[in-house]
Amino acid sequence: MSLYEATQQAEVPTQVRRVLHVPAGGGKATWLSGDVYSVKAGAAETGGSIAVLEASVPPGGGPPPHRHADEDEAFYVLDGRLTIRVAENTYEAGTGDFVFVPRGTAHQFHNHSLHAAKLLLIFTPGGVENFFLEAGTEPTPGVPVPVEDPPGVAEVGARHGVIPASFD
Repeated sequence: MSLYEATQQAEVPTQVRRVLHVPAGGGKATWLSGDVYSVKAGAAETGGSIAVLEASVPPGGGPPPHRHADEDEAFYVLDGRLTIRVAENTYEAGTGDFVFVPRGTAHQFHNHSLHAAKLLLIFTPGGVENFFLEAGTEPTPGVPVPVEDPPGVAEVGARHGVIPASFD
């Protein structure tokens, strides 16, 4: 069953019946690929329609090349600069820039600057937030984010339609 099909099952409401407000600094946080991700909204809160994560990407941070089998992804840079590679294109994205990546397209982002970058990751439909929460590790305040991913990330990714990719 695809992630999209899973989000359409009975346990996920098909119609959102309440407003969602997540205060600044709120949302379930996780460490993954050297970055900090905070889930602002997911399938359970949006009737399966969207997932929104805030990412803090330190210098040198960013995930390896990958693609999403079931979701489109959009990046909106809140602060800083990132190199975003999408298929054969490379974008130097700064504060206020937006990049849309259709599902199935190889992509990655990387922080080549001296300062942390912040961005919003927007996925449609929702559900992929479960990959981040399952594959990542619980953050510890005051401790550097581990650069190495925990064991089993590829297997968790396969279950959630997050697939390693290359730009060959």
